[in-house]
Amino acid sequence: MSELKIGSVISTQRRNRGITQEELARYMGVSKSSVSKWETGQSYPDVVFLPQLATYFNISIDELLGYSPQMTSEDIRRLYQQLAIAFSIKSFNEVYMECESIIKKYYSCFPLLLQMSVLLLNHYTLAENLEMQRDVLQTVIRLSQKIKSESEDVWISKQANSIEAVCRLLLDNPEEVLELLEGTIRPYLGDEILLANAYQMTGQLEKSKEVLQISLYQHLIAMIGIAPSYLTLYINEPERFEVFAHRIITVVETFSIEKLHPNTTLALYLTLAQGYELQGNRQKALDALEKYTDICMELVFPIALHGDSFFDKIDDWFETKLDLGTHFPRDEKTIKASLLNAILGNPTFVEMENEPRFINIIDRLKRKLGVD
Repeated sequence: MSELKIGSVISTQRRNRGITQEELARYMGVSKSSVSKWETGQSYPDVVFLPQLATYFNISIDELLGYSPQMTSEDIRRLYQQLAIAFSIKSFNEVYMECESIIKKYYSCFPLLLQMSVLLLNHYTLAENLEMQRDVLQTVIRLSQKIKSESEDVWISKQANSIEAVCRLLLDNPEEVLELLEGTIRPYLGDEILLANAYQMTGQLEKSKEVLQISLYQHLIAMIGIAPSYLTLYINEPERFEVFAHRIITVVETFSIEKLHPNTTLALYLTLAQGYELQGNRQKALDALEKYTDICMELVFPIALHGDSFFDKIDDWFETKLDLGTHFPRDEKTIKASLLNAILGNPTFVEMENEPRFINIIDRLKRKLGVD
């Protein structure tokens, strides 16, 4: 994320080619003192000189300016984490203005625009009022649309489309979501099976295992992630709700999902608690909240994704393939507050507030999270 360095670039290019300031000045039709001022940063070449200078040194104008409109994955990851922390310690408007400045500077770096969209989507609720929150969501939509219309990376464009759909749903536009997602689920192609077979056929057995293990992990987390929404549809059908709850919890416990991906598991138990409470099953609701609390008590901050003895080939993938690395996309302070507020600020649990078990749950969470 370097600033313009045209002066040092001109000086370096000139010296590397054994050209004097007088020779460069003569070619450009300016005085030697003008070239000297360019190189020392006292002034910049007129914009009309940039193509001529770039041609003279056989470099691009971006190279001449010492500016790159792109950022590396590591730069993007580091920037995301810095801004996520900033949202927890600075005013939303201050950080949002910084985000806008970065977006303008790297408006053609689509991986960055995608992650800035994710960042704003994760923190838009910190905006001071509803109108500002809606404005932030509209900004994310514009970024998503730019990515989709201009990026040649199909995967990034697909992610941008999903992010836009989330924003439109938050803005109460379900019809637009249906249009974006074409109202259906496309058949699953299973490319990872082809990839794993190709690795196996070329003698790369460990790579084949890694590909399939990553796929298993992703599908498991996706299934647990979908479960809360599916359970919500059956709150008014207690028997079906219970059957599905039993099955999904069995999967969670079998694969230790609460340790592999605690955020997804917490969302599941929170939904179970809400469902049971709405069904009038207070004790099962409290059981689910206690399980939620047990998982929170095991959290180690900063929370990081990792494998285990079964998923023993996915850690490198977290480091090299995930745009945001292994860490969760929100800062620690925001995560802790949201974990407590998911229960304490939840209207579904208002009537539990005097229950001894509920009081104990809140006390345990406050001690663990350090949140008043």
